[in-house]
Amino acid sequence: MIDPGEYARFLETAYLRSFVASGGSAVKFVVPAGDAPALAFKEALREAATAAEFVTVRVDAAQTRVHLVDSVFFDIARQVDWDALATRTVVRAFDAAAWPVPGGDVSVAAVASFHGVDAGELTRDVNRQLQHLVQRDFAMVQEFRTAALRLCQAKLQTGQVTDAERDAVLGWLRGDLKQISLLRSAAIFRKIGRHNARHLLFSLAHWMSANGYPGLLVELDITRLGFSRRPLPGERQGFYYTKATLLDAYELLRQLVDNADELAHCCVVVVAAPEFLTDEARGVGAYQALKLRIHDEVRDRRRDNPYSSLVRLGAAVVSP
Repeated sequence: MIDPGEYARFLETAYLRSFVASGGSAVKFVVPAGDAPALAFKEALREAATAAEFVTVRVDAAQTRVHLVDSVFFDIARQVDWDALATRTVVRAFDAAAWPVPGGDVSVAAVASFHGVDAGELTRDVNRQLQHLVQRDFAMVQEFRTAALRLCQAKLQTGQVTDAERDAVLGWLRGDLKQISLLRSAAIFRKIGRHNARHLLFSLAHWMSANGYPGLLVELDITRLGFSRRPLPGERQGFYYTKATLLDAYELLRQLVDNADELAHCCVVVVAAPEFLTDEARGVGAYQALKLRIHDEVRDRRRDNPYSSLVRLGAAVVSP
C-alpha cells in the first residue's frame, strides 16, 4: 500500500502540475486502509492542490445526493467563486479591447473615466470582446456560455444585466432558483437536471482554465455509500442510500470515467472505504460496469502502481 502523503505528492507532480494543467483529465479511485489514512490523504491532497493553484471543491455523499449528477454540480457550484471568474473574464475583455483595467473596479464607468473615453463606445468594444471570449467559446455548452456572459455583463454595471438577473443566474447555477421564468430575460429557458448537469460541469472546468486557473480538483467522498442500514431516526445525519440509489451513484461514476475524454483541466479523486473492494452487496462488485473499468484483476501485491485508476493507501509513514 502507498503512503497517503506520498500519493498526494505523486498526484500533484504527475497529474495536477503536468497532465491536467496541460488540458488532460483524470478520475482516480482511492481506497485508504482506514479513517486515519483517509484523513491524512485528504489533507495532503488539498495542500497539493493549493500548491498547484487548482480550484478545489469537496463533495461528500453524506451531505450531497451523489447518485444525482445535478445535485453534484449544484454542490460544486456553491463552492465556486463566480464573481472572481467573471471579473477575470471582464479584465481579459478590456485587455483585448486595448483598454486595460487600471485597478480592481471593472465597471465601464471606472475604466472609461481612467482612459478618458466615451462610456457608450467602450461598452460596445468590451461587449464585442465578451462575445468572442465567452459566447463563441464552443468548448462550453450554450446554456453555460449564456450564464457566464450574463455574469460578466453584470460586472460592467451598464444596466444591460440587472442585479435581479445576476442573482437569478447564480441561483440557477447553484440549484436555488425556484422559478425558471425569472431567467427568461437572460435567455435561459430550462433548469439544470440530469440531462445537462454533466456538460455544465465540463464547461465550468474549461472556463476556469480559460481564466488562468490550471484546473479544477473535485474530491468526492463516497464512504457513506457503504452504509447498509440507516441508524435510528434520532441518530441519522445526512443522506443514506438504498441499493437502487447506490447503483445510480456507481453509474454516475462510470459515466465520469467513460467521459474523461470530453473533460479537460479537471481531476476527480473518489475516496472510498475499504468495503468498496470487499463488500459484494454494496461495494464496486455490485456494479460490474464500474468494476470492469477500474478494478485491477492482476496486480503485484508487493508493489503498487500509482498510475492505476484504483489505488490502495496504507497508514502514513512516520520518519524516525
